Amino acid sequence: MRLIGGLLLAGLIAGSAAAATPPTVAVFPLELYDTSGEGPSPDQERRLRMLDAELLARLAESARYAPVAAQLPEGAPGIRNCNRCDIKAAARLGAPLALSGVVHKISSLILTLTLVLREVPSGETRHVWRADFRGNTDESWQHALNWMLRHRVLAAPEHVP
Repeated sequence: MRLIGGLLLAGLIAGSAAAATPPTVAVFPLELYDTSGEGPSPDQERRLRMLDAELLARLAESARYAPVAAQLPEGAPGIRNCNRCDIKAAARLGAPLALSGVVHKISSLILTLTLVLREVPSGETRHVWRADFRGNTDESWQHALNWMLRHRVLAAPEHVP
């Protein structure tokens, strides 16, 4: 009887450890989609890279995901137009999930951050999170990402489509 109880307990512990392992997510660099007509700016590129670093760090700290920095293939036209190249790149990394994002700059005042989590290899969308924000400053971009992580990405139950 003790043997059976011990085996059951060992099975539960092993199952809990396996369930506690967070899924690997390939995190692609955020991109800017600028329809403002204002043209590119070094500040915006710097802000994108700032958000990339923050996103990777916060996902790792959360222990909900095991993030891996990923890159699109050389010469890819960008995440929005690459015909699932992100899914293929995530598969090469062995990641069951791919996370990509776009900052849509409508004007210097109106911007939207969108993050998309997709399954690999199907490409099926698991979550889409959006946050509108105001102001083209370091602080506004950082606030938008922090709000999205706190209230959407890391708050959403995993089973919600």
